[in-house]
Amino acid sequence: MVALTSVFTTLFAAALSITGVVAAPVNQTLSARSAAPAAPHFVAYDDKWITPPSAADLEGYNVYALTFWRPNAPVDQAQNWAGLDVATRTLALTNYRAAGIKTVVSAFGADFFPTSGSPALDPTQTADQLAAWVIQYGLDGVDIDYEDYTAMNKKDGSAEQWLITFTTELRKKLPASDYFISHAPLAPWFSPIYTSGGYLKVDQQVGSLIDWYNVQFYNDNAEYSTCDGLINTSSATYPNTALFQIVAAGVAADKLVIGKPATSADAPQGGYMSASDLASCLQQATAKNWNAGVSVWQYPDADAAWIKTVRSLAFPE
Repeated sequence: MVALTSVFTTLFAAALSITGVVAAPVNQTLSARSAAPAAPHFVAYDDKWITPPSAADLEGYNVYALTFWRPNAPVDQAQNWAGLDVATRTLALTNYRAAGIKTVVSAFGADFFPTSGSPALDPTQTADQLAAWVIQYGLDGVDIDYEDYTAMNKKDGSAEQWLITFTTELRKKLPASDYFISHAPLAPWFSPIYTSGGYLKVDQQVGSLIDWYNVQFYNDNAEYSTCDGLINTSSATYPNTALFQIVAAGVAADKLVIGKPATSADAPQGGYMSASDLASCLQQATAKNWNAGVSVWQYPDADAAWIKTVRSLAFPE
């Protein structure tokens, strides 16, 4: 592992040089953090064991999300980040910020269950641990990818209350003046079929503490695979969960980032659209005064060329 980290760091520095990014002095103080950036947000999740991309590689994005933080130890690209030496992380963050790119860590992920797991995690203690990691590793904020299906599907309020308590504590430790917090809920969790409230209740209770939602409009079979199903009217399976139906339920439009997979392999359970088709959907949404942006699972399948195509009609650079 030590040898891999050394090679990883060397390759990263070389990549910066090759792509023409100016290497800031390793002892340079990082630029001050700021409040959450305004919409639109263009978020690239990165879960692969790869050299962190240069700022040039991320052209077209303004948020780079490392996945995943977990209480016992980070995994995948978050683990890679923690394994870099301080100088290399400082260099990366300096160059990202100079290019207008914020860096966050995404917590939990699809195969981690904070509420229904054994043992269940204490939401306050878990928030404290996550906030400490964000601060330790110099990040601009955090993304919460809570996918505890068992807890949410109970419809007994346990998932919602866990998220409310967790988010409240997390914001205490990561003030809005310096850090931003996004969540990445599954689109169906905004449906009224979740009689305990689902993410509508989370938004009602702590939405003021959450800067935006990277809504996962995928992994639900054929849902959200057409512009109409994504933007206007979802099916009876998950009613009232298309973009503007969620807005009608009371969630601010500028907080609803449309999340999509880069390829069908990135979301084998459905919801994939080509970059050009997604661009057309975004154009329709912006015509109705939506401008929140796009998140994608995942880089480098969704590279600079992908996001350029996606942005081309509604958000040209």
